[in-house]
Amino acid sequence: MMRGPDLHLRADGAVAMLCWAALAGVGGALVTIAFHAGIHGIQWLFAGHSGAITRVTRDLPWWLRLLAPAVGGLCAGWLLVAARRVSRDAHSDYMEAVAIGDGKMSVRQGLLRSLSSLCTVATGGSIGREGAMVHLAALCGSVIGRLLRSGTAHLRLLVACGAAAGVSAAYGAPIAGAVFVGEIILGSMSFQNFGPLLVAAAVSNLVMRLSGHYEALYAMPGLEAVPPGLLLPSLALGVLAGVGAPQFLRCIHGVKSLFGRTGLPLPLRLALGGLLLGGVLVGMPQMAGNGYSVVVSLLHQPQAWQAVLWILLCKVLATSLTAGSGAVGGVFTPTLFVGAALGSLFAQGLGEVWPALSGHGAVLTLVGMGSFLAAATSAPFMAILMIFEMTLSYQMVLPLVLACVAAYFVSRGLAQAVMYQVTLHHEDNQALRQRLRHARLDSLMRPAETVIRTDAPVRRAQEMFLDYPVKYLYVVDAEGAWQGVIAQQDLTRMMLAETDVQSKVCGEVLRLDFVKPLYPDLSLDEAQAQFSAFQGERLPVVSRDRPARLLGVVYKSDLLERYSQLKRALDGEADFVLPPRRERP
Repeated sequence: MMRGPDLHLRADGAVAMLCWAALAGVGGALVTIAFHAGIHGIQWLFAGHSGAITRVTRDLPWWLRLLAPAVGGLCAGWLLVAARRVSRDAHSDYMEAVAIGDGKMSVRQGLLRSLSSLCTVATGGSIGREGAMVHLAALCGSVIGRLLRSGTAHLRLLVACGAAAGVSAAYGAPIAGAVFVGEIILGSMSFQNFGPLLVAAAVSNLVMRLSGHYEALYAMPGLEAVPPGLLLPSLALGVLAGVGAPQFLRCIHGVKSLFGRTGLPLPLRLALGGLLLGGVLVGMPQMAGNGYSVVVSLLHQPQAWQAVLWILLCKVLATSLTAGSGAVGGVFTPTLFVGAALGSLFAQGLGEVWPALSGHGAVLTLVGMGSFLAAATSAPFMAILMIFEMTLSYQMVLPLVLACVAAYFVSRGLAQAVMYQVTLHHEDNQALRQRLRHARLDSLMRPAETVIRTDAPVRRAQEMFLDYPVKYLYVVDAEGAWQGVIAQQDLTRMMLAETDVQSKVCGEVLRLDFVKPLYPDLSLDEAQAQFSAFQGERLPVVSRDRPARLLGVVYKSDLLERYSQLKRALDGEADFVLPPRRERP
């Protein structure tokens, strides 16, 4: 009897995964909206009104500008201490949960860390509020996967979908959100992974639009086409960003090291960082928060280079104090700020030495943002799409491509400083796979111990068989040239046949072609093919000289261990790939 179409959706099927990814997208948008509401709520508590963090900070009296970040840091530190005391059987960081974990994230730990970030951001901390939003969105994906009792691969992918939804909601950039997770966290852009990420990011963006919370962060509707003469300067700006971004990250790590040396408890360390930041905010209230409003002013209101340079230095200091003291949050948006200031300075310098290209400050500011982000995150494709989606300006794509690619290669060539440690994890895995795949056999070679000369008496060969549990002895001549092997079974057969073997020398009983030797320049696959046709545990390795020389031996167990290392390196990314659909019986 014919059956109708099978509409059953298994919880771990590929089609069902798209549905759960969409659900993760809804969750990512909702927690982003909730985090925004939390920021406004805390602002009402200490300022009596809410709005852009720079405006709220500017309206405060000087003493409250000084103390608010310190109080926020103290509360944030207490929450972090509480977070450390909860369950340790799940990951506190969504990148670790996806890249090297099983996808299980601690809900209590995640909420406490997000509340800690909320306290820092709402009181003026110079750090990205978007980091906590993305973390909460990833936590939603983890909760959905655990409620569905998904397998490890699907759970990790759902966490990744949540993270993509969070980036999409926070920045209004759905494509860049999916690419961010695929390029940085998963380290894989296969469509079996990328499809659910896109669905989650698109649904999140749709929810933000329907709820009235979407806006293009740096929309540039009147931006003119980029002249060809600006492409070469864009490339130069990319090189400059590639040099500067690692120094920015090193500055943050250096300040973090200084705070660590104080020996203060975490709450006091965060309070100290907040107090020092408050000192900056007393004179520069625009340094509060992630710097969004300042970037907008740089794009639309040209400023003197002295003012831009001062803003740049103060922002680097403010971000280093906040992140270095141990505050939870991202430096993604502050990185855009630093890149914007760098691009603005570059544009003014270019106008002085090349007057014909003056008047393109907005373009070079955006190029600076994208290239600095590409260098800091080691994700140039994501950076290109991020700037494009945040500005809605297609004409920016070509200069961004040149600048972001140049910034990436320069930064990676100069330093190992990266924004996300998971990037180094993926690069280490990639390097390991390359070494394993292209490893030559000589890397597995051991010295040969059971070697005998052709002129040695057979009695000596019999003694060696008693001393070593082997089936073959390797035979060389007086000059060390390879001759063949003596098989234990041959000697046993001669003795049983009452052949006088004691009067013979090894050269008379060796086998020339009984064992096919290996060569040191063979690949692992070529060696494995020979081992497959061989019953023993080891094979000799000889040179390609004429005559050949015995170099050593390779053991099958060593070869299998090397393949096992390669498999383990591949498993980290292979786990993300959804299993093929199975036909129902």
